[in-house]
Amino acid sequence: MRPSRTTQMVLFLALCAFTVVNLTPIIWAFMTSIKQPVDAFSVPPKLIFTPTFEFHYQVWVEKEFWRFLINSAVIAISTVCISVPIGTMAAFALSRMRGGGSRGILFGLLAMRMFPHILLAIPFFVLAQWLSLIDTYPMMIMALVAINQPFTIWMMRSFFMDVPLELDEAARIDGCNLWQVFYQVALPVVRPGLWITSLFSLLLAYNEFLFALVLTGPNTKTLPVAIAEYGAEDLNYWSLSAAAAIGIMLPIVLFMMALQRHLVRGLAFGAVKG
Repeated sequence: MRPSRTTQMVLFLALCAFTVVNLTPIIWAFMTSIKQPVDAFSVPPKLIFTPTFEFHYQVWVEKEFWRFLINSAVIAISTVCISVPIGTMAAFALSRMRGGGSRGILFGLLAMRMFPHILLAIPFFVLAQWLSLIDTYPMMIMALVAINQPFTIWMMRSFFMDVPLELDEAARIDGCNLWQVFYQVALPVVRPGLWITSLFSLLLAYNEFLFALVLTGPNTKTLPVAIAEYGAEDLNYWSLSAAAAIGIMLPIVLFMMALQRHLVRGLAFGAVKG
């Protein structure tokens, strides 16, 4: 049964209001990044002003934020390339396990994910120092894979649970082994969910601050750590911080726009059964 036009209009207006509320901080940050500090912090706020991209130039050229963008991209992409394949295979196995054995494993993974990251930062730092891996890509990637793996497994398992067991049984009758059932039968079905899981894993790694603050250094500093250096009492730093924040969001926004079709399919995957 379709909702009435009045209900559709109310839902549309509510969605527009929700969108405006969520976009207001982003719009305000962008306006701050193209204003001079005297205009950005005037009371009342100036809506008519002469825009300037001076702070964007300072951030990406003079402050060399492009180096930090490369570090963030290398760490985030490497984390996805490692954690998603491992998590996908583990999720398929857990979705096909009989009995209550999988529940204990899943509960343990969930407990690991819920564990406060601040308590894990010190052991990771001690381990990195012992292995002489402070300020290196491998240590940061290993730490992010470790803390994000439970999320990947739980999310991919939910997609595999929507794949009928009859498909597995039909493939086994046709002579497929377990690996072929996973790779040739189940994985193509959950491909939209694989895109969604990869995107969220990328976002988690790209936005990680605490572990990046502890484990990185001048050579591997990421964007969240770099942007945290600006603020304080100098108003110019707030404009630089706003310009950097807008720059940090752009790669993710462009990436999501490019994968919009896969995102819609992934979010809708499993919503309708039958």
